[in-house]
Parts: sequence; C-alpha cells; structure tokens
Amino acid sequence: MSLIDQIDKNKLPNHVAIIMDGNGRWAKQNGKERTFGHKNALKAVRASIETCRDLGIKYLTLYAFSTENWNRPKLEVSFLMTLLSSTIKAEIKELHEGNVRFNIIGDLSRLPSSARKDLEKALDLTKNNTGSVLTLALNYGAKEELLVAIKNIANQFKNGSITDQDLTEELVEKNLYTHDMPMVDLMIRTSGETRISNFLLWQIAYAELYFTPVLWPDFTHEHFYEAILNYQGRERRFGKTSEQLTN
Repeated sequence: MSLIDQIDKNKLPNHVAIIMDGNGRWAKQNGKERTFGHKNALKAVRASIETCRDLGIKYLTLYAFSTENWNRPKLEVSFLMTLLSSTIKAEIKELHEGNVRFNIIGDLSRLPSSARKDLEKALDLTKNNTGSVLTLALNYGAKEELLVAIKNIANQFKNGSITDQDLTEELVEKNLYTHDMPMVDLMIRTSGETRISNFLLWQIAYAELYFTPVLWPDFTHEHFYEAILNYQGRERRFGKTSEQLTN
C-alpha cells in the first residue's frame, strides 16, 4: 500500500506550517554556491502545495524569509529577493487557476519595491479564490509579530475602544498577522535542525512538531506523506488525559 493510501482523510491537519531549511547545505553537498540550493528548492515548494491540494489540507504556511535573514551576505539576500519576484511571476497563474488564495504574513515595507509590486499583484489576483490558502512568511519574526499586536492593543486601550475586560486570547489573535487563519496543527522542519527559529510562536502552542533530516530541496510528496502519517499517529490531548478523550 502506498503512503498516500495509508493516510486517513478524516484526520488531516487543517493548517500545516513548514520551516524550509537546508538549502545551503544541500548546495554545499553538490559542490555549488548557496544560491544554487535556493533555486533548486522550488520543486519542494511545488510538491508541498500539490500535496495539500491532493489531500485537501486547507492552509499551508511556508517560512520563506525571516527578520533575521537580513544578516546573511548581501549577495545572497539580493538573490533571494530576485528569486522571490521571478517565482511569483512564474507560478501565480497556475495557483490562481487552481483556486489557491495567495497570502503573506510579515512586514513587507523592507522588501525591494519591485518585489512588493509583484506580491501585491499576486494578492490582488487571487483574493477571491476559495480553495486552499498558501501563505508565505516574508520578513517575518514571531517576536516582532507579538510586539506589533501588543502595540495595537495598547493603542486600542489608549483610544478607549477596549477595556481590560476585553483582554483575552481572542483579542490577541485578532491582532496577529494570522488573524484570519486557524492555529497550526502540524509544523514541519527539514534539515535535521530541531529549533523553532522565531516562527509562529503563538500559533504553534498546541501544534505537533515534526523534524526530518531531509534537506529542503530533497523534500518530496512522500516525505510530506510521512509527516502526515506521523501526525495521525499522535494523540492530541490539548491538556486533557487520554481517558478523558476516550470518554
């Protein structure tokens, strides 16, 4: 029986987030520059999108560029920005025809104007699509996201639109970049690293974490299926006991 046939379609995660790690190491293993790894990582992105589409997973969020990634060599950052624009131009038509809604979380103000324009066109083109939601985390950091939410809430207190009685988890979530998305059910990180790296810290509070040694450019549909099967083999208790869930 193939891996996909083993998956229970009634126990799928609604929201999968992926830390796409290992491009540089993959390139080094192949005797190439780091940029070669980034360029060859696109097939793994396509495989992940296709897997979610085929299984019926509604939300896929990919950690594409963190707030800390600006500290990388300037030539690499410049290449990543150029690659981002060219990829969006090349892929957005197919995503749109597949009824995928493109989404972005993070602070886009620091991105090059050309990249911002391409991203805004993609957002506008797919805004009414009703199928799966593909989110790119760009210039994203979870600590910064929480800080922005705190500032927004403080301003709401200041102008009198809310009181301390309104301060709830729901209010915090309404002020996050992901306010229109569900909490993460499954977070995958490739490359063997076992860190969260400032990614969706609030949203993964009860997510199942899956770490694989596979480098991101080598990540295939089958690797994604393995992550789903691992997820389905776990007991999600959300603070309860196994007996409570059974009863």
